[in-house]
Amino acid sequence: MQQITVTDHAPSLLPDGKQWKLAWADEFDGTELDRSKWDFRLHLMQERHETFTTEGVVVPGDSCVYLNLVEKDGQYYSPHLQTGYNFMDETPANGRYGKFTWPIAEFKQHKFLHRYGYYECRCQLQKQAGWWSAFWLQSPIIGCCPDPAVAGVEVDVMESFRPGWVTQPMLHWGGYGADHKDEPAREPGSDVFFNDGFHVFGVLWEPDGYTFYYDGVQTGHKACQAVSHTDQFMLISTECQGYRTGNQPSDMLKKVVLPDAFVVDHVRVFDLL
Repeated sequence: MQQITVTDHAPSLLPDGKQWKLAWADEFDGTELDRSKWDFRLHLMQERHETFTTEGVVVPGDSCVYLNLVEKDGQYYSPHLQTGYNFMDETPANGRYGKFTWPIAEFKQHKFLHRYGYYECRCQLQKQAGWWSAFWLQSPIIGCCPDPAVAGVEVDVMESFRPGWVTQPMLHWGGYGADHKDEPAREPGSDVFFNDGFHVFGVLWEPDGYTFYYDGVQTGHKACQAVSHTDQFMLISTECQGYRTGNQPSDMLKKVVLPDAFVVDHVRVFDLL
């Protein structure tokens, strides 16, 4: 891997033998979230998800963004940030055609969409169990047709479901119902442990597949069963366990001693020259 220097910030680690150009970045300088780059995801499968929140995001001036776990009256919440939107990010509005309803809400203007290149997140994982963090890519129209090249692919670069451990990178396509398919880049269950501190997670998205890197080292095989050839957006996200199957926090989440946060130092996108 080669180091790409960014003034006054940690360097990027990119694949050797290639020339790169920075296409997009957020170093989280300043004291507020840059809303020209990020918005909040509040819905899941077109329904308002009670645990997603606009609270808990702190940019304290140390060139990091903190995605904090929030507790109120025994319920837990955490933020989900994204640079774009898909058709499931809003509850369908009143698009009536006689007795019929259009099932998709009004589309929003994306902050940043991109295709191919290298996507990198330098971050520090949450320290306690009961909630999880992720860095991933998603398509605005995922699952809209059988061809993932057209409809897009969910690319899970980093997911941490338990403190210090990162699960295998994954591809998901075909939507999230009967047509759903996936491909892990490593054997399922081959989680990797990371000590406390910041680590760098990246993916090289090429027209023929995805190659994943942890701290500058390739992990697993090149995933190529499905490749998106459409523009996609990025997410840095957290989620509380227990709320996908009910309306109460998991037993592990109830044991968390606040504060706890998923901390992101930078997110960068590079294009090949």
